[in-house]
Amino acid sequence: MGVVVFAAVFLQYNATATPPPTVDLRTASSYAILAGSEITDVPGSSTIVKGDVGLSPTTGAAIGLTAGQLLNGTIYAVDAAGPAGSVFDLGKVGQAKSDLTTAYTDAFTRPVTFDYTASGSQLGGLNLFPGVYRFGHNASGNLIGTLTLDANGETNPIWIFQATSDLITAAGAPGAPGSRVALINGATPCDVFWQVGTSATIGTYSDFAGTIMADQSIALQAYATLHGRALAENAAVTLDHNTIWGGPCGSGGGGGGGGTVGVPDAASTLLLLGCGLATLLSLGRRILSLG
Repeated sequence: MGVVVFAAVFLQYNATATPPPTVDLRTASSYAILAGSEITDVPGSSTIVKGDVGLSPTTGAAIGLTAGQLLNGTIYAVDAAGPAGSVFDLGKVGQAKSDLTTAYTDAFTRPVTFDYTASGSQLGGLNLFPGVYRFGHNASGNLIGTLTLDANGETNPIWIFQATSDLITAAGAPGAPGSRVALINGATPCDVFWQVGTSATIGTYSDFAGTIMADQSIALQAYATLHGRALAENAAVTLDHNTIWGGPCGSGGGGGGGGTVGVPDAASTLLLLGCGLATLLSLGRRILSLG
């Protein structure tokens, strides 16, 4: 009986918690890629489906993309040394970098809903309602398998993930991503923000979602897909046969996206339910033993 009561209270708390307000990216919201030192790509291999590309303060000569790789967007540089088809607009890209710093600081200072740093900092297998979640370094990877983000019927669901150091997602294979973010019940990439204290590495064939705001670098390894943005404050964004959907999402400047990433398969769903029930039973036993 105690386990049932605890489970009901636990689920009700998570279902009724007020989502945090969005992180306002301001002018940075139009960018799929924004970097500080350089932007590299295996020549001509990546596609930016939606969103601009910008580099500041480094010269435009360090932009390793061509205008033809952007299907709906513009490359902005701080000087005239950018690739053919790019636009020299020091003020525009400089303002975007400034707004990125403001957004990063905002996400960093949000009150935390739940802290995973003491429990391995592993997000794979979790099913999370909107909130602010903190995690730390995990040498094996912070995301192995599927992380499910459930909007739970909220009108404006927002997830903010605070990485105290780096973000690492597991590598996979063609048709079998080692890490993925599944968005369900109305969640979109526009609702998800990743504030990364150092650098982010999105593993090969990952299917990732949300706006990544890293203090240092962001590496999208071979054939990783990003439904959102790669925004690096001080260092490089590195690409390799990637597909990126970015750009503005409407009012408020939410995180980029090109639609949801998908519903988890039956095996993942059963795993999530099993893990959740096991956790509830364990905690319920502790409560009963204390009583």
